[in-house]
Amino acid sequence: MALSKISVEKYDLIVLGGGPGGYVAAIRGAQLGMKVAVVERELLGGICLNWGCIPTKALLRSAEVFHNMKHAADYGLIAQRIDFDLDAVVKRSRGVAAQLNAGIIGLMKKNKIKVYMGEGRLLKKGLLTVEKDGSKIADLAADDIIIATGARARELPHLKADGKLIWTYRHALTPNVMPKKLLVIGSGAIGIEFASFFNELGSNVTVVEMMDRVTPVEDHDISAFALKSFKKQGMNIMLNSSVTKLQSKADSVICTVESKDGKLQNIEVDRVIVAIGIQANSENIGLEENNIKTDRGHVVTDEWGHTSMKGVHAIGDLTGAPWLAHKASHEGVIIAEKIARDKGNKAVIDLHPLNKGNIPGCTYCRPQIASVGMTERAAIEKGFKIKAGKFPFIANGKAIALGETEGMVKTVFCAKTGELLGAHMIGAEVTEMISTYALARTLETTEAELIHTVFAHPTLSETMHESVLDAFGKAIHI
Repeated sequence: MALSKISVEKYDLIVLGGGPGGYVAAIRGAQLGMKVAVVERELLGGICLNWGCIPTKALLRSAEVFHNMKHAADYGLIAQRIDFDLDAVVKRSRGVAAQLNAGIIGLMKKNKIKVYMGEGRLLKKGLLTVEKDGSKIADLAADDIIIATGARARELPHLKADGKLIWTYRHALTPNVMPKKLLVIGSGAIGIEFASFFNELGSNVTVVEMMDRVTPVEDHDISAFALKSFKKQGMNIMLNSSVTKLQSKADSVICTVESKDGKLQNIEVDRVIVAIGIQANSENIGLEENNIKTDRGHVVTDEWGHTSMKGVHAIGDLTGAPWLAHKASHEGVIIAEKIARDKGNKAVIDLHPLNKGNIPGCTYCRPQIASVGMTERAAIEKGFKIKAGKFPFIANGKAIALGETEGMVKTVFCAKTGELLGAHMIGAEVTEMISTYALARTLETTEAELIHTVFAHPTLSETMHESVLDAFGKAIHI
């Protein structure tokens, strides 16, 4: 392909995509002495910071405060005429995202990383072109290119979002109305978080899940606990069901839901949120033209992020599950360090590939859900003889004092070696607590170290200790 008259700008490393994987890879590369460029088509920070992880947590925090205000009397407090301003709630969420986006821009300047705002496309090995509004703005060359273009909401032909009545997560982040009736398709992290937010603010929420339990990637005990909690909060949960048709009217949607036994039911709601997963942003970035191997839209890599083309690396959601921002960021650091070491940088001495089994997953509904490692069923299926322990929040002093007694912790160990195979939690602040178990797995900790660790009192984390004790018949407070 012939190049334009635009001169080729040379770098040590080019990163296509400025999300949580891309911008972190760029910063680490710059810290290791490389001349780095980032190409981003929309906003630095990517979907996570601007339209995903961060703004949803801001919305959920507003819902949490609103919930607590409604229950002020439980704490001996008086709060009257409790209400909310949806526009103000959304404005705060967008402000949080904007603040962090500005922070990323500052980090790029601090680390002397050149940012090209436009759409990047790989022309050939070591060469990337950048266009904006249909016009070429730069040709960039580097021996190493990291592709970190992320993913977007998955759509099916019969479940297409229109942004007005049928929303993806992006539309749901900036609602112009509070729907009286809302149907959410999918009970994964995205779906159940939005269901929790809108339910808390007064929507009549129905969740349709094709699997036999909510949050289906979680341990079965956690899913069962979550189901009871969501129903208690007033959500209508339809399991073993799928939405086969959406018919839009003037200001409502008729949803045809089919159960596992083939029965059809029509449900009319004000709005629908489609949360059936994500698909990689692998189109129009030069993969096919360069014969870079993909599998169902995801770029195929080895443990070091190498693609089938030498010098081209891929990280984050583009490469498949788990689709998590912290996974992408960690991969960004690893790949940048691997590139630097391969270039002869002796500062990189402790380098190892990412162990995906040690990546925690979090869902910020109420109650929160968090986990790391194998579920009980997965461990048994892999042939482990296990010891599992559980401990309820209702038996924890700090949880009682906080008024947050709805929750439990479950730990799964190898009965033979004491290896911590998995940890699963539901309850207040478990998304903060899960990193302790992630660290334990990284350190290859056994039950012995966890049992002999002194957990501060009174804390919610004592539930973690008691769960471990329970697995080995030593629990004190149950």
